[in-house]
Amino acid sequence: MVTALGPYGSNVFSLISTWQREESQSQDTHSVVLQRMQPEKKESSERDCHLDTCRIPEVPRLVYPKAQLLKPTRVDVLVMTPWFAPIIWDGTFDSAILDAQFRNITVGLTVFAIKKYVVFLKLFLETAEKHFMVGHKVNYYVFTDQPANVPQIPLQEGRQVVVLEVRNYKRWQDISMHRMEMISNFSQQRFLREVHYLVCLDVDMKFSDHVGVEILAPLFGTLHPGFYRGDRQSFTYERRPLSQAYIPRDEGDFYYAGGFFGGSVPEVYRLTMACHQVMMADQANGIEAVWHDESHLNRYLLYHKPSKVLSPEYLWDEHMLQRPPLLRKLRYVAVPKNHAEIRNR
Repeated sequence: MVTALGPYGSNVFSLISTWQREESQSQDTHSVVLQRMQPEKKESSERDCHLDTCRIPEVPRLVYPKAQLLKPTRVDVLVMTPWFAPIIWDGTFDSAILDAQFRNITVGLTVFAIKKYVVFLKLFLETAEKHFMVGHKVNYYVFTDQPANVPQIPLQEGRQVVVLEVRNYKRWQDISMHRMEMISNFSQQRFLREVHYLVCLDVDMKFSDHVGVEILAPLFGTLHPGFYRGDRQSFTYERRPLSQAYIPRDEGDFYYAGGFFGGSVPEVYRLTMACHQVMMADQANGIEAVWHDESHLNRYLLYHKPSKVLSPEYLWDEHMLQRPPLLRKLRYVAVPKNHAEIRNR
């Protein structure tokens, strides 16, 4: 899976301060904003935290089944990490309660469609409208080098596509790694003002079931579908001590996927800025982590424990992996593709 972004001042992205195009229409029309902005420097702080992510919201009167303390809903899987972060599986949450708690939030979804990856956008956005944060306000932030090829699809009320034009890179590895700098800079420039949470996803996927506010937390990561059963010795962490992504063989909680992570905007800013900085340090030392930005993400989440962990329900490949009985739902799944053809053109 690949993600992408463009040059910012020192070789990451350039933007022009003007609204190029804005189409905000009704529920059965397409809402698109194409923007180029001048880079601005704005320090984030705890004051940037939206109230909904800083305090416990009041929940209106609801009728729902009582939780049974001695009858857990899941006994076949781990539902809590050793640091008391919930692991989100089907049957461990009540969407009605959570929707009430998060009823006044706006969620930003970042997705990168560079080069041939733009072909995945239509299915991605169409399935997101069916399954992603239904009933909540959403800004789809689409980073692309082909803004004219961003498809127009009907959107629910309170949702819009914001197209951010960026450059491409020759190597898919560079495209993937530069997204951390892009997200961190845009978090400073606009995301802090526009949304409460960020969900950062790969585009070569589709939504196939409910993905809602149960995922939201100050910081969350997703269990990689290829390693959720494994022990830390099997994880493909960066094992070379020279790299800033290095994790010793006797350390590690889980192996997290680079294609699904997020949290509150201040926390995502901290994560992406830290990952960008250590990737630049690696580059200066002539080393590239084995799995690029995913390697650095795993190092960050090892030492900055996520407050929620998403089960492999939230990232699965039906064509590469056999679905086990413990996965009652597949919520976000890979689209069949020729990796070599897509990545290298």
